[in-house]
Amino acid sequence: MTLIPIILSGGAGTRLWPLSWGDHPKQFLPLVSDRTMIQETLLRLKGLELGSPVISCGEGHRFMVAQQIGEVLDEMDSPVKPENDTGKPVILLEPMAKNTAPAIAAACCAAMKQDPDAVVIVLPSDHVIADVQAFQNAVKAAAANAEKGYLVTFGIVPTFPATGYGYVKAASSTGSETGCVDGAFTLEKFVEKPCLEKAQEYLASGEYAWNSGMFVFKASTFLEELKKYNPEMAALSIEAFEKAAVDTDFIRLNAEAFGKIKGDSIDYAVMEKTTKGRVVKLNAGWDDVGSWSALYDISKKDENQNVIKGADVITLDTTSSYIRGGKRTIATIGLDDLVIVDSDDALLVAAKGKIQDVKKIAEIIKSRNN
Repeated sequence: MTLIPIILSGGAGTRLWPLSWGDHPKQFLPLVSDRTMIQETLLRLKGLELGSPVISCGEGHRFMVAQQIGEVLDEMDSPVKPENDTGKPVILLEPMAKNTAPAIAAACCAAMKQDPDAVVIVLPSDHVIADVQAFQNAVKAAAANAEKGYLVTFGIVPTFPATGYGYVKAASSTGSETGCVDGAFTLEKFVEKPCLEKAQEYLASGEYAWNSGMFVFKASTFLEELKKYNPEMAALSIEAFEKAAVDTDFIRLNAEAFGKIKGDSIDYAVMEKTTKGRVVKLNAGWDDVGSWSALYDISKKDENQNVIKGADVITLDTTSSYIRGGKRTIATIGLDDLVIVDSDDALLVAAKGKIQDVKKIAEIIKSRNN
């Protein structure tokens, strides 16, 4: 079986302003290693039998995608290629943002050009996974279920009662004492981001997992289910691909067809409605790096519990802070629990507990520039 990665790279990442902004959202930045996040997304599949990746992005990021994926593609060393695989990444350009379901549908059409029976793995381009082996084991279990016609999502085993994530519930009666068959549970339902009391209940029950936004299924099965539950979206997504224009290394989806789509997420469009849903539970040090405080949590800390990035940072009596320097010297004295991020054109100083409001700052700046 050959697995074709579909990497979704259309996000703006404004919660990581001022670094993630405009033409340089977080997926194209080296936030957790020397590699950018989109490069890490592909590299953690290394060793699996892969076809050429399909990357869905906006017009403004096409050259960055081509460069960054091209830099690591030769490292993948996939032993098997589909007959129609060119060896190059397939870069789909979305004319406008329409959420995840249409982007995935068009990418499935591209995957089926390589292999009509393609099993695809849909990955956001901005996640962190610490335990790559555990992730790959889960991918193999998911792919085995996908070959049987199931639509599989990864449920992240929760480590605390998070209120910032949606949840999935795995049914406990799927034919065995544990409820797990072939590494997967029956998908019972999706749940929106809960209040703290509900999140505590979910954690205690052991039946709920965080919604990862990662999926494995046959491209043809996904399109069949989309046709069943949202036939207009399916038809327009397929039309946008079939009428796409090839521009050197890029495939420009047809703007007229794509523009008619009423955008929706894969969860709402298909996964909440399908009877073919399965959940593979994943415990691999996952994080969606949704804020600077999240990046602090997963980063290595010094003896003062600080995370220091950048060569020219001086700290005195400073603790439990995330400090990321740029071209200027940053010096701190007597500070605790702060986030300080310097970029070429802006400086962020925020209490770690208020860091979710960074998105509001980005919105204010955007409104000023319009």
